[in-house]
Amino acid sequence: MTGLRARMTERAQYGSAAEFAYATLRGEIMGGHLQPGHRMREQELSERLQVSRTPVREALSRLQADGLLVMQPRSGLAVAELDDAGVIELYETREALEGTAAQLAARYANPRDIAAMRSILAAEELAPDDPVQQQRHNRIFHAAVLAASHNRFLVKSLQVLHDALTLLGPTTLARPDRRAQAQAEHRQVLDAIEKRDSAAAEAVMRAHVRHGAEVRQHMRGAAAQD
Repeated sequence: MTGLRARMTERAQYGSAAEFAYATLRGEIMGGHLQPGHRMREQELSERLQVSRTPVREALSRLQADGLLVMQPRSGLAVAELDDAGVIELYETREALEGTAAQLAARYANPRDIAAMRSILAAEELAPDDPVQQQRHNRIFHAAVLAASHNRFLVKSLQVLHDALTLLGPTTLARPDRRAQAQAEHRQVLDAIEKRDSAAAEAVMRAHVRHGAEVRQHMRGAAAQD
């Protein structure tokens, strides 16, 4: 009964069962609890979430539209997996868009934006040496740069890419050398934004994303050899 009571309390926070199912399943995918390739069975999810199959079906449809689920032959919907070509495409697109976000932030960031980014970097440097914690701070910093661009269309486009990053498995910050490198690159991005040097901000952000892509490819190569 305790689990059911907790689930009902969670459900009460949402306007509908479909919204609850969507938010819960999306959170489980984003948090890595539902791994790429995991089959999404309506009946099983309905029983676990304590809602009927209709809102589950609606939630699954939305998650598929988000690109987080794909239809697999003979097995139905599953959490999406990216192949090597997809990973390259993802990082290339992310490099272009995040570079643009940094460039615009150098032009349009206000004092509140700058202060927020400084605070985030300070917290990042003091965070535990834990990949999950580091990934969370990394996302917050990139979100702050994006917010400082003050471009709503760019925000929407990058949200899709950031969602797709969760499909890649363990964060690149799990690599011991990547944490210090990433933090140094974040500082360089903020320095360029504070100096209103849009060209430098874009170049540094592009290099930052490119370095992450290189680490990701090494990690995928090592996993393939295991």
